[in-house]
Amino acid sequence: MSSNDGKIPWPALFILIAGGFMAILDSSIVNVAVPKLMAIFGVGADSIQWVMTAYLLVSGVVIPVTGYLGDRFGYKRLYIYTLAAFTAGSALCALAWSNNSLVAFRVVQAAGGGMMIPVSMAMIFRIVPREKMGTALGVWGITAMLAPAVGPTAGGYLVDNFSWHTIFTINIPIGIVVVILAGLILKETEIRHELKFDVPGFVLSGTGCFALLLALSEGQDKGWTSQYIVTLFVCAFFLLLLFVLWELQTPQPMLDVRLLRNPVFAASQAATAILTIGLFAAIFLIPIYAQNLMGLTPMQTGLLLMPMALTSGIMMPISGRLFDKFGALPLCVVGMVILITTTYKLHEISLDTSYRWLQGMLVIRAAGMGLMMMPITTAAMNTLPPFLSGPASALNNLVRQISASLGIAFLTWVMLQRQVYHANIMSDTAGLTHPVAPGLIQSVGAQLSASGIPAGRDGAVALLTLAVQKQSMAIAIGDTFIVGTVIILFAVPLIFMLSKKRVEAQRAIEMQRYAPKGAPGRA
Repeated sequence: MSSNDGKIPWPALFILIAGGFMAILDSSIVNVAVPKLMAIFGVGADSIQWVMTAYLLVSGVVIPVTGYLGDRFGYKRLYIYTLAAFTAGSALCALAWSNNSLVAFRVVQAAGGGMMIPVSMAMIFRIVPREKMGTALGVWGITAMLAPAVGPTAGGYLVDNFSWHTIFTINIPIGIVVVILAGLILKETEIRHELKFDVPGFVLSGTGCFALLLALSEGQDKGWTSQYIVTLFVCAFFLLLLFVLWELQTPQPMLDVRLLRNPVFAASQAATAILTIGLFAAIFLIPIYAQNLMGLTPMQTGLLLMPMALTSGIMMPISGRLFDKFGALPLCVVGMVILITTTYKLHEISLDTSYRWLQGMLVIRAAGMGLMMMPITTAAMNTLPPFLSGPASALNNLVRQISASLGIAFLTWVMLQRQVYHANIMSDTAGLTHPVAPGLIQSVGAQLSASGIPAGRDGAVALLTLAVQKQSMAIAIGDTFIVGTVIILFAVPLIFMLSKKRVEAQRAIEMQRYAPKGAPGRA
């Protein structure tokens, strides 16, 4: 079901954008309300984190099955159902009376929200002409870049000025309107009644992804070498290995891993995974720096990140138009140079870093990221026949989900390790046993007393210890950006697999591969 007049069906595209934006926005908007939810429900950090973790885990479990459900029941119907489930889950979350009830309702919300992105991407590949795909996905991709940065700002405003309920109730009227418009405007895709549900594949992928994402989300708290986390990783490895082996031999796989025999598609997925980790180097580290070291509120942090998000949003459709003309490789080369340079420059971050310098560096970095992210995906998807868009988008979004979790877990570990390292060095060279320490403590204590703060020696020691901790954290964040730069470098060879000539040659190979048998059996 593609457009016959060679034009982009803009009304349908904006309906698909609206659902995706809501789903991604909700994954970040809730984070701001965590302190207030802890106070209201009377729970600790261990309990409240399940409000975020439950959404992450369920999203990861449902993504693999979206390709089958869309092909079997129609993507329009699936999109409406997932949007309705997300809206109903939002309404239930607003009515939550305890932490456990909120976690349960977040599961309902995630069942819909986790499917919306792959379903909307698969629909775009069926309703948009291939020669306009870059422009359409560029506009659609605004959601992935804009929503994570808008979330904290919107969440902070709603929580500060209204109540925590509003971060959920705001979804209800929007969701109802989008469901109605989707029913009126979207056209149903081809329904393939012959498909059978891959039960072993669903069980293996669901439990494997659940174990992996749970390990990544709890590893820092429980300890990466703890028996609990190691067991989860081992279970995840064997479950996902069995899943791959099963999918390779079953005639109707739920998530067609054989798509990775396409070298362009495989290179795209690997580059997407690496760059997603690079993307979170800024999305994750900068809020920590802004709130812990600059003393900004969540809403002020959101405003700091807003120009970065807007730049990404502006660059997405521009890069889409350029992709339709020149292909992915030139955009990726320019974007990669910008991304590597700015990510490395961010290692200079310190307690004295200028607000404007930081904001400007993030804007330039976002321009590079926005220039290359969507062309990488589009180039790979363009090599596949339209009937494979569902399984391919499901695989692409699963890669993003897992790599985002992996990126946050790994970068957190690096930052904390480096902070301990630098704090120990500072304690050795400028600690309480240093010859100048007594005089410095006495001087700080006197200044506190002169300011009307009777802190004495203990207060001066606490203040100096805090200064060491803040300084070590600033240097550690800088070190983590260097690690992020090294990770991004691994994507450089992969982008050369995405030249226009390679993409067109691979498309011809794929069309020939599937031509004799076509869609049945999902190849």
